Amino acid sequence: MLALNRLAATFALSLGALASLPALADELRYNQVSLRAEVSQEVAHDRMLVTLYSEAQDKDPAKLAAATTTALNQAIERARKVQGISVSLGSRNSYPVYEDEGKKISAWRERGEVRLESADFASLSQLTADLLGELKMAEMTFTVAETTRQKSEDGLIKQAVAAFKARAQLATEAVGGKGYKLVSLSLSGGGFQPVMPMRAMAMDSGFSKSAPAPQIEAGTSRITLAADGVIEVQMP
Repeated sequence: MLALNRLAATFALSLGALASLPALADELRYNQVSLRAEVSQEVAHDRMLVTLYSEAQDKDPAKLAAATTTALNQAIERARKVQGISVSLGSRNSYPVYEDEGKKISAWRERGEVRLESADFASLSQLTADLLGELKMAEMTFTVAETTRQKSEDGLIKQAVAAFKARAQLATEAVGGKGYKLVSLSLSGGGFQPVMPMRAMAMDSGFSKSAPAPQIEAGTSRITLAADGVIEVQMP
């Protein structure tokens, strides 16, 4: 009786293994090719960002902090009066200045930043020129707004898919296939090329207090959209 039970169990196991063979066969994939296609376009920068800062030194840290706060608050008040400009505080830090080979603190130095951003280059450029009487420029950069980038990527979707189809057809012909099936396809934005900042050293000569702001050339960035996918080539 025990031998019959073992035989029945073995037979059931064999049937189960045979039943799973079609499922394993369905999971196997042959003649698959991974492909990638990219399309891009130049997009004009439509956001201007300026970082200004106040930096001073004093033996009295409380007096120094008060002076830094006053300078930053005055700049913020002036900036808020200009329409279309976003204003925010940047980093702020203070540190001791030593003498006698680092044995004694002789003074304190503090630096605080104000960050300005706008799509109105002319207004922000003029405001920057006006504020440079009291503050210094740390950096000026240009970039593409998120909504602009998204709109550009949306416009590239059809081009990316068409480019992928063309590459899939070339790959199919290269391996001698008669056609292909699309297994998977994903679209992803490649972002845009890094913007090289215009440093204060390069800009200080162009700005002066209450002087007309120089003309701004914001430049462009290259927006890229990639299509990554897998095809299954149908062989003759």
